[in-house]
Amino acid sequence: MAVIPDYYSIAQVADILGVSKETLRKWDEKGTLRPQRHPNNNYRVYHRDQLKQFEQVQMLFESRWADESTAKPKKTFKLIELFAGAGGLAIGMEQAGFKSLLLNEIDKHACASLRKNRPQWNVAEGDIAKIDFKPYRGQVDILTGGFPCQAFSYAGNKLGFEDTRGTLFFEFARAVKETKPKVIVAENVRGLLEHDEGKTLRVITQVIDDLGYQLVEPRVLRAVFYRVPQKRERLFLVAIRKDLAKRVTFRWPSPYTRIMTLRDALKKGDLYATDVPKSIGQKYPKRKAEILSLVPEGGYWRDLPDKLQREYMKKSYFLGGGKTGMARRLAWDEPSLTLTCAPAQKQTERCHPKETRPLTVREYARIQTFPDDWQFEGPITAQYKQIGNAVPVNLAAAMGRALVRLLNDIQKVTV
Repeated sequence: MAVIPDYYSIAQVADILGVSKETLRKWDEKGTLRPQRHPNNNYRVYHRDQLKQFEQVQMLFESRWADESTAKPKKTFKLIELFAGAGGLAIGMEQAGFKSLLLNEIDKHACASLRKNRPQWNVAEGDIAKIDFKPYRGQVDILTGGFPCQAFSYAGNKLGFEDTRGTLFFEFARAVKETKPKVIVAENVRGLLEHDEGKTLRVITQVIDDLGYQLVEPRVLRAVFYRVPQKRERLFLVAIRKDLAKRVTFRWPSPYTRIMTLRDALKKGDLYATDVPKSIGQKYPKRKAEILSLVPEGGYWRDLPDKLQREYMKKSYFLGGGKTGMARRLAWDEPSLTLTCAPAQKQTERCHPKETRPLTVREYARIQTFPDDWQFEGPITAQYKQIGNAVPVNLAAAMGRALVRLLNDIQKVTV
């Protein structure tokens, strides 16, 4: 278990609070939160006592991670996972102690990855609309899925289950209706909260209620709090069947006591027993590599000479906004920026902190906390896509242990 330190660097505080270093600088100027000098090295830092005013920091200091990590299922809990991708959520749930009854995914490369790594899993490849879930009724403890964020067509003021037909959420809801699990878990992008001016989430909430489930207040979980070296956010929706909901309480997972960095991901340490294995990776075109070689660790396009800024950014040079993902080189001692489906897209560049190249497939996988022995099938572009779309394994495991505790409580009150 990590010891809570007395001092935190400016970068660490920015990551914990979810603000930029520029915001911290402004707080310093206003006197809102001023760093002090470390007594040993004179670096500008914050003492833990200065940070107690922030809820995120209180969560760290009061974390029950060590106790929660020991949670074990009191019986074999079974799950169905929809939109399973290459297995990030499934591995985490497996680590927490769940047994998979069925995993559905339409992407052939992701399905190949699932079968390659877990031949015993029941992987149903193809269109979810063609799957009959009724044979699983009464067997499922948890149904999970990360359905894509889609708008609904509005015919009236109140939308129900049938009104969502034609969307992938409808298929998710149909699976719930046919299996009647004790608990349902949906994960999605943070943007679902505001999607279609909030209407999408209101419809989802209404349908979950109509299906006979009590929705826990949705929460955005920041992966950096759960031993994931990445600034990634996922929205989680947890709902408990109404005949059980009044008898139990779901408790969200506590954060780990320190923020993992890119160094933790790629080097031997607390996260992994070895340095990252060698693997395939994309390459930069010659001119792009020449320009990016001039970007310092943790820097981006604004750190280039003005002439090269104009050459690299083209018309974007004259547009507003920070565009901080462009020509971006990662930093060793900070978490990675959110990984996307490809490491070398111009808007979301993820350049290695020292070498001038995109991150490799295995580096990508480590940042998402996949085990080193988890293999990805398909061409290199498909491998990057599978990893970039995944739920980070350690975040999934933390959620899985929270769900194990919930199901243990349900087991206790229903026996």
